Amino acid sequence: MRASKQVIRIQTAEDIGKAIRNSRKLGGLTLAETAGLTNVGVRFLSELENGKPTVRLDKLLQVLSALGLQLHLGSPVASGRGE
Repeated sequence: MRASKQVIRIQTAEDIGKAIRNSRKLGGLTLAETAGLTNVGVRFLSELENGKPTVRLDKLLQVLSALGLQLHLGSPVASGRGE
């Protein structure tokens, strides 16, 4: 749904929820429409967008995929201070 590539640093469940909510709203979708599109319940999606820390990973990935979002993991670049 996004035209340009944007990288968002995710450190908390709230960060993931905000990214999902922003993507949904950019697509002009309601919570109910998105739940139907992603094949999850409205309650699950609402809790996810509100940063619930204990959601099912498979459903989270399902929502991300349906919204055209990708999850990438990486290691921080070493600062050379023996970290």
